[in-house]
Amino acid sequence: MLNFKFQYLFKNILKGIAWMAVLVLIYILFKEYIFTDNQDVWIERFYSRPMVIYLIYIGSEVFFGIFPPEIFMLWAYHKGDTFHYILNLTFFAGVSYGAGYLAFLVGRFLRRVVFFRYLGRKFFTKYWPLFRKYGSFLIIVAALTPLPWSTISMLIGSTEYRMSRYVYLALFRLLRFAIYGILIFQGHQL
Repeated sequence: MLNFKFQYLFKNILKGIAWMAVLVLIYILFKEYIFTDNQDVWIERFYSRPMVIYLIYIGSEVFFGIFPPEIFMLWAYHKGDTFHYILNLTFFAGVSYGAGYLAFLVGRFLRRVVFFRYLGRKFFTKYWPLFRKYGSFLIIVAALTPLPWSTISMLIGSTEYRMSRYVYLALFRLLRFAIYGILIFQGHQL
């Protein structure tokens, strides 16, 4: 049984690696063909207004991960020195963890509302069978891989799942940011 769960985790980690490879390729092409030619325009547009970037990130994490956090990690790398990079990563990880917790609370609060149950059937259809099959392990997989973190958190919250256990397992989300942050940092050191 546990072996089956780890296969699911590794399959999603491979999807995450493939997604990261696509992002890296897009990033390299962007940096090579667009950013280099118009560096002043891009720096003025994205690096002179960090509050806009932070608000976009918060909105993305709260509303079901519209943008992958790795894009913001790449932005953070170019924003300043190593200290500011770590500070930004800590902020991004905290927001992501908090957004998952907020989604968990929303799911818990709204689970008895008829309209929410209708929406749940519509939006959680793909993830209910995964929760039934993998249980708590789904939280770990969603925290570490590209599965939609807020959606899974809301789904878990809409069940009778213990909050203390969720809060503990959701800490794996911070591990994802640490691993991806190190990979992005090391990738730029080459």
